[in-house]
Amino acid sequence: MSHVDLMAGPPPTHLPDDPAASELDDGAAPADVVRRHPASPFAWAAMAEQAAGAGADDVTVYAYARVGYHRSLDLLRRNGWKGHGPVPWEHRPNRGFLRSLAMLARAARAIGETEEWERCSTFLRDSSPAAYDALLA
Repeated sequence: MSHVDLMAGPPPTHLPDDPAASELDDGAAPADVVRRHPASPFAWAAMAEQAAGAGADDVTVYAYARVGYHRSLDLLRRNGWKGHGPVPWEHRPNRGFLRSLAMLARAARAIGETEEWERCSTFLRDSSPAAYDALLA
């Protein structure tokens, strides 16, 4: 009889490669990438990061990050995620989700949405301590 560890928790989620990531790496403009890949968490994270870096209104950054977050949830669920469990930073295709979540946390804090900041920053830390350290710490 094989032993099953009931306390182990869900296995890590590893998202598939996102074609938007390589386009962004090659220097494509985030808005152009979003138009070609509107479901891409990488593209929406890049939109939020670009907007924040350019000094855009916090509400604009929040909106881009929220789209990336929701697109991420759809993608996570299609790839076996059950609402919790590790989403490792070390697996590069997961970084679109993790970056979107971090940007949503930051933007929520910037607009005074304290509960959302706390929820998103905890969600990021629970999903990937390495991502939390890289993006929010």
